[in-house]
Amino acid sequence: MAAANQAAKAPAPSPSKLERITEFFNNEVTTGKLPGAVVLIQQHGKPVYLKCFGVQDVETKTPMTPDTIFALHSMTKPITSVAAMMLIDAGKLSPADPASKFIPEFADAKVLVGSETVDGKNVLTLVPADRPVTIMDLLRHTSGITYDYIGGKLIMKAYSESGLFDGRYDNKVFADRIARLPLARQPGTLWRYGHSTDVLGRIIEIVSGQTLYQFEKQHIFDPLGMTSTKFVLESVEEHARMAEPLPSDTILKLSEAERRAHPEWESGGGGLVSTLNDYARFAQMILNGGQLDGKRYLSPAAFKSMTSDHIGPGSGVARDYYYFPGDGFGYGYGFAVRTDPGNAKPPPPGSIGELKWDSGSGTYFGVDPKLDMIYIMLEQTQNERGRITPAFRKLVYDAFATDE
Repeated sequence: MAAANQAAKAPAPSPSKLERITEFFNNEVTTGKLPGAVVLIQQHGKPVYLKCFGVQDVETKTPMTPDTIFALHSMTKPITSVAAMMLIDAGKLSPADPASKFIPEFADAKVLVGSETVDGKNVLTLVPADRPVTIMDLLRHTSGITYDYIGGKLIMKAYSESGLFDGRYDNKVFADRIARLPLARQPGTLWRYGHSTDVLGRIIEIVSGQTLYQFEKQHIFDPLGMTSTKFVLESVEEHARMAEPLPSDTILKLSEAERRAHPEWESGGGGLVSTLNDYARFAQMILNGGQLDGKRYLSPAAFKSMTSDHIGPGSGVARDYYYFPGDGFGYGYGFAVRTDPGNAKPPPPGSIGELKWDSGSGTYFGVDPKLDMIYIMLEQTQNERGRITPAFRKLVYDAFATDE
């Protein structure tokens, strides 16, 4: 009840400050840095700011709408994590379960240790894992599983030479392949971004007896009314609603081409496409503590566990340069969780307890219980996202600031 009272007292955004968001994105589009974007800020369950900017494709010049479809990339991870928590709620999965219970190849996990030979060359040395990789490790990115572009030269070399992405593969083939690769660190010792959520997606399939999409469609997408959220576009009409990066956004263009070339791979870490309308339903459900429109998706205990920091002091988990949640944030199960103001002076904007995640395609969302507010920005840019995301976040929180 106290939380509800606090939310009711939350300040409303300033219309003049919201106008700065409009000015910012209009400038991004008119200067050619972005094809377009869609932005939503929703407070107390109602939109207080909803605008579409520019076009979804500079070639077709189709205007952006709330139903434009975006590749979510890593904003897929919170959805997959919720799906896993639903199975934990149902007693079919436990955070303590070893991954090898479902994917036997993980039973023989080895950890890569770099060592230097007499002639000064680094060689790959493998040691056994101190303990099994668990479901909890997969949920909180402490499995030691990485991405091929993150980490030391040896681990990057091992991943790039492994044939992980060769030929055709689905979740089963992918999980079996990655289970044979060396772990970058001992399980539970370091937050390291990577394919953990993809492995989790495969475990959801094994436990549920459904494909990842079938499970998510039945338990999340259909009940929430997320009609355009899927791994593969099915119709001409859907393809016509797809947002495309600028031709000059070569990294994202390549990444998107790879994603689309493997329709059979339902990547729990980065494969979904969605719309502003759809993702707002998911984010509002999270803001409401795991429920929406009278239907509960997560038990209070599962929701609390998901949105608590699991890598903070006393957890034994270290952080390094590749710690993407950022200053002032811990990590729950699929979300960054704001735990403190952080070290920057002045501190980054936001509220203690807020949740957020973003992606390599420039999509971004936040859930702020203190303000009873969600905010979502969907765009398709790898080139500009590092600059736009913090600017957008600051503009949102500036609009709610009570000081003039």
